[in-house]
Amino acid sequence: MKIAVVDYGAGNLPSVERALQKLGVETERAVAPAQLAGAKAIVFPGVGHFSAFVKGLRERNLTLALRSAFDAGVPMLGICLGLQAMFSASEEAPGEPGLGFFSEDVRALPPNVKSPHIGWNQLRRTQQSRLLKDLPDDAYFYFAHSFAAPASALATVAACDHGFPFAAVIEQGSLAAVQFHPEKSGEAGAHVLRNFVESVR
Repeated sequence: MKIAVVDYGAGNLPSVERALQKLGVETERAVAPAQLAGAKAIVFPGVGHFSAFVKGLRERNLTLALRSAFDAGVPMLGICLGLQAMFSASEEAPGEPGLGFFSEDVRALPPNVKSPHIGWNQLRRTQQSRLLKDLPDDAYFYFAHSFAAPASALATVAACDHGFPFAAVIEQGSLAAVQFHPEKSGEAGAHVLRNFVESVR
């Protein structure tokens, strides 16, 4: 099975590709809409600034292709900034629209906590999760972010706390996303990626 990994012009693509390839998955960097049109599953990782992410998608004409894939029910996994891009907008880039798969806006972490939130943290599960299947409740995952979607988002299946409760794992229909970096989270992160891969095979 081949998974399309969205290339928006920057980010942590090589580490995500290596993590998927260790699971026996063939990957293809998607830089053109046609590569997404035929994809069986799509992963879009992201690091950096929300504005650069969504502009990179638009410049490569990938925004409409991602929305078409969403409408067609193609399984997708967003990672870190990839999760945030699924929402309508972000306080990091006022006026820059996200993909709009979810109606809420991404918020900045509050000033009373250290930002960015970097390091290992645990999750608080709020619903059953296919990504977290067979993982212990006390598993740790690696985070690196200054903005986050509120845990009140309807698709949240696991939350984390840093200044406010934020969505750490979201799942709804064919969509899934994680705020942490599974490719940097050791065996627990590999297990999350494995669960995603097995859910689309």
